[in-house]
Amino acid sequence: MEDRSNIRVVVGMSGGVDSSVTALLLKQQGYDVVGIFMKNWDDTDEFGVCTATQDYEDVARVCNQLDIPYYSVNFESKYWDKVFQYFLDEYKAGRTPNPDVMCNKEIKFKAFLDHAVGLGADYLATGHYAQVREKDGQVEMLRGVDDNKDQTYFLNQISKDILPKIMFPLGGLAKREVREIAEEHDLATASKKDSTGICFIGERNFKEFLSEYLPAQPGEMQTLSGEVKGRHDGLMYYTIGQRQGLGIGGSGDPWFVVGKNLTDNVLYVEQGFHHEALYSDELLAVDVNWLVDRDLTQPLKCTAKFRYRQKDSGVTVHVNEDGTANVKFDEPQRAITPGQAVVFYEGDVCLGGGTIDEVYREQQPLSHLG
Repeated sequence: MEDRSNIRVVVGMSGGVDSSVTALLLKQQGYDVVGIFMKNWDDTDEFGVCTATQDYEDVARVCNQLDIPYYSVNFESKYWDKVFQYFLDEYKAGRTPNPDVMCNKEIKFKAFLDHAVGLGADYLATGHYAQVREKDGQVEMLRGVDDNKDQTYFLNQISKDILPKIMFPLGGLAKREVREIAEEHDLATASKKDSTGICFIGERNFKEFLSEYLPAQPGEMQTLSGEVKGRHDGLMYYTIGQRQGLGIGGSGDPWFVVGKNLTDNVLYVEQGFHHEALYSDELLAVDVNWLVDRDLTQPLKCTAKFRYRQKDSGVTVHVNEDGTANVKFDEPQRAITPGQAVVFYEGDVCLGGGTIDEVYREQQPLSHLG
């Protein structure tokens, strides 16, 4: 086996099983491994308990088991400026943002990578389920082999220039195998449950959390023809295609959110999972980031995901002169949500992605419903 002891890999460690196994695998492969815990949010609860402290203790336990050095770095102010402020601004604008995408772009694969390089790192490794490979002199990002865990959707905004410095040791493994490896080696985090939801909200009630930062403005819930069906608690609490929490009784099909009118503070609802107002045939993407070199002067035929864990759909991407992209769907798509990511693929290769800015049906923008 080649001597890798002079190749330093900094591992972003969260205190979870995925990053713990990432560090273990790299150590086994002979690299000079350093574990770093990022503190991005002050999440002290009303009892004075901070889950970040517990997570850091888990990082320390695993690193001691593996006999590797570990440190903590604080990005709270950067995270607030780059991720949380974006999160609030998007909700204010009536959209449904994806803070994980922005955190990967601005914190994990920018601020944290810079920090790692400052520590003499040759590579940055994380526990994401994705893969990198070199092909024809170009480094590409591929989906993780575990379809259910593939995280390339959340990584679409990272810069292609950094791909040669990134390692994803779990990309070729299924989640089940990762747990088994952790158990075999008796890692302190082997049975720790996966964290879910948005990092800075944790287990708290989303509505309550958001209301602490943005004043809610209740208003009318109407059908597209103007029939009042009830009251909403504030447009920011609802997303396109949402069924739960509308409080509309009566017989017949369930009701769904089909649109928002920010000017008049109206939430539009219609009956039926397949109501035509939920379907669109095109979107406009902004902040489009490409991870590969392609001739973008021609329409690009590829597949796309409009939300995490969704099956790929065929699309044609027309890149505009200003860098935005019109994405036409092969088949009409349901409940496409402004603020979310659209991510492009060619087979297993992630081509890049952007933020959904507007959705269209027959060239009419759906934000102008009603």
